Amino acid sequence: MVRKFLFVVAGAVVLVILAALALRLFPERLSQLAFEPSTAFQPAAPLAAADYAAPDKWLVRPGVDGERSYLAVGNPPAAPQAQAPAVFFVPPTSFLDRRHWNAPPAVDAATLKRDRIALHLVASAFADGAELWVPRYRQATFGAFFSDKPEAGRALDLAYGDVLAAFDQFIAAIPPDRPVVLAGHSQGALHLKRLLKDRVAGQPVKARIAAVYAIGWGVSPAHDLPAMGLPACTGADQPGCVMSWLSFAEPADTTMARHAFARRPALDGSGAGQLPVLCTNPLTGGAAAEAPAGADLGTLVAGGDGQGGGLTARLVPARCSPDGLLLIGPAPALGPLVLPGNNYHVYDVALFWGNVRADMARRVAAWRNRF
Repeated sequence: MVRKFLFVVAGAVVLVILAALALRLFPERLSQLAFEPSTAFQPAAPLAAADYAAPDKWLVRPGVDGERSYLAVGNPPAAPQAQAPAVFFVPPTSFLDRRHWNAPPAVDAATLKRDRIALHLVASAFADGAELWVPRYRQATFGAFFSDKPEAGRALDLAYGDVLAAFDQFIAAIPPDRPVVLAGHSQGALHLKRLLKDRVAGQPVKARIAAVYAIGWGVSPAHDLPAMGLPACTGADQPGCVMSWLSFAEPADTTMARHAFARRPALDGSGAGQLPVLCTNPLTGGAAAEAPAGADLGTLVAGGDGQGGGLTARLVPARCSPDGLLLIGPAPALGPLVLPGNNYHVYDVALFWGNVRADMARRVAAWRNRF
């Protein structure tokens, strides 16, 4: 009996080792099998700006603060004052269900939990003293980013339509003399790139943009940035520019990130996204490609559930690699959400939380000083 039990335990250990090895060797293929929907794409009616007048279309906005408690890092963020910057933040992917290509309008409990983690780890850096607007949208499911099927593109188009409608409602509500900050992470950054092309480049609203943060998705300096209508940030006090980075600890395996970026077309229609990508070092405000850990104003080290925690300064350095990826040195212990290949994608903002908050404040102040 004891021998049989030991054989069972040994077999279980071997299976765990083999599973870990398979995930390390074939992470992209396994992710595709686990998350890519096998169902048909279900088209849905596009939303209009008027639809985003409804409170249930927002995670956070003025008068809709049910999820605002998840923005607290230590203390609750300071309340916005008169003429505070208005921040439009497009959340990252939180919908993982492979039964649908897009999230349904009614949010399930698991997706809402991941939304709250994103609010804490990412959106919170933009919330202090600002009027924050965070739309819900029918985002493409996680598996769409591992798929070459045409359904993946259609799912992203549907999600983008919602983001566009939310932005139109947002910008119409903000007085023209107030600074506007646009931010997005992961899938949110992908949609934000398109939004800049369609709603900002060459439009009067461009003069209202104090800063753009397109984080966790590649921005091609050659094929995306010109169409977005704003330059890359090259100085810490420069208003009206784009910050962007993708974070990896070392040694970094960037295969999955490169393949995901290559699946989506560039904004200029030249084909798939390609390296190098834009890297504006968040420790320097884009002024230099490399900075030591001493420049880190505070990394958000949250609890294991992606909530709570506090700031630890001087924790991580950062340098832009030749292909535009942001390397942070040896892997810091931030939690269980690190992706294969030492990809710190989920922690793109948490790593530099204090610097991002200070960066936005500087750019808003610089925007005000222009007038």
